[in-house]
Amino acid sequence: MRQDTIVIVDDEAIIQLSLKRELQNFFRDTFSYETASSAVEAEDLIEDLVAEGASVILIISDWLMPGIRGDEFLRRVHLRHPDIKTMIISGHADAVAIQKAREDSALGAYLSKPWKRVELLDTITKLIASTPPSGL
Repeated sequence: MRQDTIVIVDDEAIIQLSLKRELQNFFRDTFSYETASSAVEAEDLIEDLVAEGASVILIISDWLMPGIRGDEFLRRVHLRHPDIKTMIISGHADAVAIQKAREDSALGAYLSKPWKRVELLDTITKLIASTPPSGL
């Protein structure tokens, strides 16, 4: 059985690394952590993980990325994988787009950059607590 996976999507490598470290320091090896630099790369990664039997339980995405914005990316993922929890962390999100993402793709949370560590970890803990373990 593969470990539950959290996917981090941001076009800035330093943000990917920072988020991954925050999660690893808090959750340790409870989850596996994967990163992608774009929505297109993330979609391919998610499909590969699912095909390999991994349970992707959470996607943390930036909103403003080259190509496809985070809200559109999460809408597309939600159509194929409605059980994956999602959140956006962004310094440039459009309020209307975030509200639409809540309605169209069941966006679970939105945080502004720079995030506050306690708020980030609390939000993620609540989101994943509402996800059944992959072994069920």
